[in-house]
Amino acid sequence: MRGQYLASRPLSLARFAARVDAERLIDGFQLHPCALDRLAQEALARQVMDLAQDAPFHSPEVPGGRRMSVAITGLGPLSWTSDAAGYRYTATHPLTGRPWPAIPPVLLDLWRRLAPGAPEPDACLVNLYRDGARMGLHQDRNEQDLSVPVLSVSLGDKALFRIGGPSRKDATRSVWLSSGDVVVLGGPARMAFHGVDRVVAGSSTVVPGGGRLNLTLRRAR
Repeated sequence: MRGQYLASRPLSLARFAARVDAERLIDGFQLHPCALDRLAQEALARQVMDLAQDAPFHSPEVPGGRRMSVAITGLGPLSWTSDAAGYRYTATHPLTGRPWPAIPPVLLDLWRRLAPGAPEPDACLVNLYRDGARMGLHQDRNEQDLSVPVLSVSLGDKALFRIGGPSRKDATRSVWLSSGDVVVLGGPARMAFHGVDRVVAGSSTVVPGGGRLNLTLRRAR
């Protein structure tokens, strides 16, 4: 699966326009449409779902008592988790107590290619969107060095991604993300509030069992 990218294939005019429009949302926001081809998307989705057999998806509690509508798991030496006590990174799965599975090489290849010079990621949060799940506006701010970018891979159903600025009160704009698209949040965009307002159920057959997988690579420590 290594090297299965579409960077050398010309983008359609519509996809090129989408990338240009997206890059105007905020400085440091990069959208890479079709960064993974269909075969690589399917192989990665199957691999992640297989790994989730050992690190099961769960819907954690967040401070305040509610549970996330997305189901999450993780890959790498660390992964993000939450409970009533707060948000944090851990070296083991909160339900099984076992270490998280390793980050697949194809994701590390993407990181090195699209975030050149950045320290290697040590965490990959995996979000599974099914049954109307969404993600409210939030910042990724539990990492030690907030200058290191975050890289986000979309697999499966199409999603409406919304991004604003460093304040929750800043105006927001939205862009559709399709399976195989990769977003990098760096520079001023690194601390931008962002979220997923809608997922179009059934718009892709990439993820086994349906839905959308979002794989977010970070440097936590």
